Amino acid sequence: MSQLFSPITFRELTLKNRITVAPMCQYSARHGFANDWHFAHLARFGIGGFGLVTTEATAVSPEGRISYADTGLWSDEQIEPFRRIVDFLHSQGAAAGIQLAHAGRKASTPVPFRPNPADEEKAAIAFEDWQPIAPSAVIHSPTAPGFKEPREMTTDDIKRFKNSFVEAVFRSEKAGFDVVEIHAAHGYLLDQFLSPLANKRQDDYGGNRDNRMRLLLELTEEVRAAWPQAKPLFVRISASDNHPDGWTIDDSIVLVGKLKALGVDAVHCSSGGFDGAAFTPKALYQLHFSTAIRKKTGIPTIAVGLITKPSEAQSIIENGDADLVAIARAALDDPNWAVHARLALERSEDAYASWPLQAGYAVKNQDRALKQRAFEQT
Repeated sequence: MSQLFSPITFRELTLKNRITVAPMCQYSARHGFANDWHFAHLARFGIGGFGLVTTEATAVSPEGRISYADTGLWSDEQIEPFRRIVDFLHSQGAAAGIQLAHAGRKASTPVPFRPNPADEEKAAIAFEDWQPIAPSAVIHSPTAPGFKEPREMTTDDIKRFKNSFVEAVFRSEKAGFDVVEIHAAHGYLLDQFLSPLANKRQDDYGGNRDNRMRLLLELTEEVRAAWPQAKPLFVRISASDNHPDGWTIDDSIVLVGKLKALGVDAVHCSSGGFDGAAFTPKALYQLHFSTAIRKKTGIPTIAVGLITKPSEAQSIIENGDADLVAIARAALDDPNWAVHARLALERSEDAYASWPLQAGYAVKNQDRALKQRAFEQT
């Protein structure tokens, strides 16, 4: 068996392989509730053989949504739709993760594929609009459309945010999730506190790096205490703002050392999220962040960023650049990416075992008849 398909254990959770589906916003919820679209979107990855499937950024409060159409977990009534998804993923041998988030000053933004809904559409799509909150009253971008000037958070706002986050963690446990991932990347609220590009505060949560890390570290300690000790806790970070005046990989190495000491089990290594970031997306363009953080801190890492080929994913694991690989847009393109990857890497009849029982025998018989993949004659 290829290393990509070897199991890995975090605390008492064993994943059947090293491939995870990264969170991907669907902008299809009403009032924060997951629905049939979210079930179908995530369930297909369980069928497709992924070891861990993680929900989209799920807001811990209504004002924490990126848009009015994001999922949330600020209410007990929102638990059951997620439990339905989790139960199905478990039935397919996949673990279920939830990414809990707050968008901060990047909240209340337009849905990408419906930027200007007509007035007659708004009721049907549960359109809402609100003023965001943020570390400082600084807009994300003065030129990019869709962003609003935020209100600076008070210390009471910070306490409410932490309480909302911890309450969402308790609801995640009730829904049956195996992993909680704290979203501290991509220029959203926790990342805004970390970055000097967004954090202009003069109190204990702003100024020097220790102060800017304070909120994430305080929250992580509270989340780890609230989340069952048997279950792993991940954190997603932007390892670098890719901006000359922003957060750097050296800052991240210091931060991750502290997160590890607080009981974080893996760090999901992304980047960017602020106006003016300078980088060119290409295959494996963020991999060096995962490599550096894993090497310098010893914490398990998740590599992400235009990983599209099975051979790339296999090399990442073999070379020790990461412990998991996260697939996103490639999974949208091919929800069976994981089972196809195993066939591509192993070329054996055993690889068909990654398919669900309802499909594997039929695909195997097709390939045998056509003499392709595992049955290709060389």
